[in-house]
Amino acid sequence: MQNSELEPGNIYETGLLFHHYANTAYPLTPGSLMEYKLRDREEISSFLKSELEKMTELSLYVHVPFCKQRCKFCEYTVLENTTENDEDEYVSLLMKEIDMYAPYLKDKKIVGYDLGGGTPSKLSEENLKRITEKLTSTFSFDEGVVFSVETTPVIAANEFEKIAALYQMGYRRISMGIQTVSEKLLNSLGREGTVSIYEKAVDNIRKAGFEKFNVDLMYGFLYQSDEDFENTIKYAVSLKPEFITLYRNRYKGTKIESESGGVSLYKIIRQYRLAYKLLNENGYVANPGKNTFSRVKDDYGTSDYLTKRVIYGTPYVGFGLGAQSFGMDYLAYNEGAASKRMDTYKRKIENGEFPLQDIYPLPLEETIAKMVSVSFYFGFVDIPAFYKRFGVEFAEMFKEETAFVTENGLMEMRENRLMLTKRGADYINGVIPLFYSKRSKEELIRLAEKSVKAGDGEKDFLSAYHIEEFKKPSVTADCIIFSKDENADQRVLLIKRGEHPFMNCYGLPGGFVREGETVDEAAKRELEEETGLRDVNLQLLQVFSEKNRDPRGWVISCAYVGNLDGDDYKLIYGDDAIGAEWVSISRLGEISLAFDHKAMIDKALEM
Repeated sequence: MQNSELEPGNIYETGLLFHHYANTAYPLTPGSLMEYKLRDREEISSFLKSELEKMTELSLYVHVPFCKQRCKFCEYTVLENTTENDEDEYVSLLMKEIDMYAPYLKDKKIVGYDLGGGTPSKLSEENLKRITEKLTSTFSFDEGVVFSVETTPVIAANEFEKIAALYQMGYRRISMGIQTVSEKLLNSLGREGTVSIYEKAVDNIRKAGFEKFNVDLMYGFLYQSDEDFENTIKYAVSLKPEFITLYRNRYKGTKIESESGGVSLYKIIRQYRLAYKLLNENGYVANPGKNTFSRVKDDYGTSDYLTKRVIYGTPYVGFGLGAQSFGMDYLAYNEGAASKRMDTYKRKIENGEFPLQDIYPLPLEETIAKMVSVSFYFGFVDIPAFYKRFGVEFAEMFKEETAFVTENGLMEMRENRLMLTKRGADYINGVIPLFYSKRSKEELIRLAEKSVKAGDGEKDFLSAYHIEEFKKPSVTADCIIFSKDENADQRVLLIKRGEHPFMNCYGLPGGFVREGETVDEAAKRELEEETGLRDVNLQLLQVFSEKNRDPRGWVISCAYVGNLDGDDYKLIYGDDAIGAEWVSISRLGEISLAFDHKAMIDKALEM
């Protein structure tokens, strides 16, 4: 692969194009790290023991893979239609797995602990107590560690005694997944939920004594409107949890992965912006790009396990089916991560083996990529923590990348942290892969080249697009801006579209006229939002209203023309544009333009 393909600008653009995969989850695919995989049983055991010895402090994660049913958006290791006997057997296997690690971890400081899933609260009180007592009697928890547990609205609403028992066992933070209050969307995703259930669940959680209560919400679904999402946020705020966490639907490995092509990056940006604004207005604070919003001063809102993992790269060991572990120099997945079955996990434990499906000794570059990727869950990289973890200077290792993000207004250095700006939060999926390993950058480019063709995603997008929701006719304003380069050759300003239809294609800057706005005002606003240019003298060229000019429905466009002197104009693309550049008129025959924009340019050139 040529070095030019790995330059920051190209990696950034590739990440935006392949945004459903370029996120905080690292590595990119289940097979990404296979070249490092250990396969010999004795070698695995010896390597793991030596790695566990390296740790001075760590966090623990226990995975409970049971759910009433697997939600269509779920990418995790989940078992459906299980019995109480299955659950009893699983907890017994967990006890044995913990015993295998005990000799190597019993004297280490435990600084975080999550009981997650799946649905951990689906277990009986007895099994929950068995797990908790086993951990507290086996390991040395640091003073003040907050135990965190997950539940569902249905369980919290109908099983108060269990929620109260969890509090009595020592859990002080509880997280409940509402995801959305749109019952239509919930039903389509295979999940239960009603307003009455949510409110009873919250009452029981508070009555049990929990004062650290988090609500999970999801966004970025194909059939989720902005109005649905806004209603969900407002409702979540009305429940008055201490924390609200936003999870973008990542599609990878889910039952609805095929819908991903219909969800544009612009929709993701738009919905996160909406949530950020509403949550901040209601006292829920987060720096740009951060997923968890807190109304408690000086509290990140996340569990100790996640906070230590994200900021400091603290190692963690995962127990249970499909659980992930990340050590000082290795990454591992337990049996079941791929198969979603318990048989091999059970067999290995009963044979006295660590129940590992995959374990990878990682070179430094891969360990760093893993830590930095997950750092963006908080929207920043803590520079002193990075140096303490790896003994290398972040700015030296990522010299070109740091220059790129700061020069382009994507990140800025504040209080020894390289932090996303609001602009960077919009384009986080382009920023994250800048800090991948060289191997992963090359893999990202290959995956993007093989990704679903734009036409397939556009078909999904149009199936969820309802023109009747807009006042008819829909009106747009498009801007044809000419300038000349240093050789006096004429150029036209084009943007790369970040929204369907014609996503990732070139087009003219422009967009829909908003209610209460004149077409002239819309033209100036869209030009500034998508390219950064303002105070350009625009003249109306012509109205374009040919039938079927826009695949979304009846849309007419008012085209404007502007001319600029010279070529010293800095372009700052934004909104639903993911690129902006001057293109020579002589090159237009080589470029496929959106809508009837080529006809608009030709008409303008005739003037």
